[in-house]
Amino acid sequence: MTIKSVTIINYKNIEEASIDCSPRFNCFIGNNGVGKTNILDALYHLSMCRSYFNLPDSQNIRHGENFFLLQARYEREDETIDVHCGVKRGERKTFKKNKKTYERLSDHIGLLPLVMISPADATLVDGGSEERRRFIDGVISQCDKEYLHRLIRYNRALAQRNSLLKEFAGRPLDSELLEPWDEQLAENGNIILKKREAFTRELEQDFRLFHDQLVEGREQVSLRYLATAPDNLLRALKEHLDRDRLLTYTTVGIHRDDLSLSLEDYPVKRLGSQGQKKSFLTALKFAQFTYLTRLTAMKPLLLLDDVFDKLDAGRVSQIIRIVSGDRFGQVFITDTNRKHIDEILHLHAIDYKIFRVDPQGVHILP
Repeated sequence: MTIKSVTIINYKNIEEASIDCSPRFNCFIGNNGVGKTNILDALYHLSMCRSYFNLPDSQNIRHGENFFLLQARYEREDETIDVHCGVKRGERKTFKKNKKTYERLSDHIGLLPLVMISPADATLVDGGSEERRRFIDGVISQCDKEYLHRLIRYNRALAQRNSLLKEFAGRPLDSELLEPWDEQLAENGNIILKKREAFTRELEQDFRLFHDQLVEGREQVSLRYLATAPDNLLRALKEHLDRDRLLTYTTVGIHRDDLSLSLEDYPVKRLGSQGQKKSFLTALKFAQFTYLTRLTAMKPLLLLDDVFDKLDAGRVSQIIRIVSGDRFGQVFITDTNRKHIDEILHLHAIDYKIFRVDPQGVHILP
């Protein structure tokens, strides 16, 4: 799968940009703050129906404007797909495939698989458990519609249950009022849990292989899924009801689970240097890419935002060597240094285009 062309209007700080893409490497060069990352975020938005940075749609509209518009043409399995995303202040987002509007945005998820690596990924290591759950959900949802729909139903039931716990705070609450929501949480949560555990086991195999390549086998890493109710969620909800009443929220379930990230048997959050964390996260995202390729039978888009920062020359060379191989397809890269990019890509004899990003727009360079 590749993007043939993309048009961006009023997205964040980008007034207007039209880009004809290389089928392999597309490199966006420019100073910090000119909008390189926003181009990649626009591509992410077209695949995932939201910003990579979890901003409300209204905050993605360029300052002083009333709307943003994203359009792109894709080649996917000998099919041409035109995707349109439009947001106008105060109105519902419109998302279209080949001029036909989606009734549910969730129907679009998975059509155009994508992996993005960004400095913002540091929150996967340093942030709270919700960041790691969001990562897992984002990957599985791209290739498993049942998972996405069960997750939506689980979150709706959770909101209803928590609403009741808050409504009856300090007052007697008949447990029968919670039973319909407990049953929905258990029905969907138990299936989600099994899929997350299977995903973690499968991801870890590729993750370790990629990490070995990046650090040449110098460090050992591991992933482990940590469940708050590993056996029977319905029973766990009943056992924790008194605590839930006291705290006025649901304390067990897949919304409280976590993913353990370890380096040499210690949490990478505690032990890892900046370079080690970046290698860890890059290997994790490469494993995500391989997982999506295997389940969707197509190569996702790969977006590398400022990925070379804080890495030594050896690790940079390893990253480029990996993504320039046959396993990967179309790649989008941002960097501040054209010479740096030229040297790396010439070395690997890759077909590529370089674009200059500045306050006046996006311009292709010779």
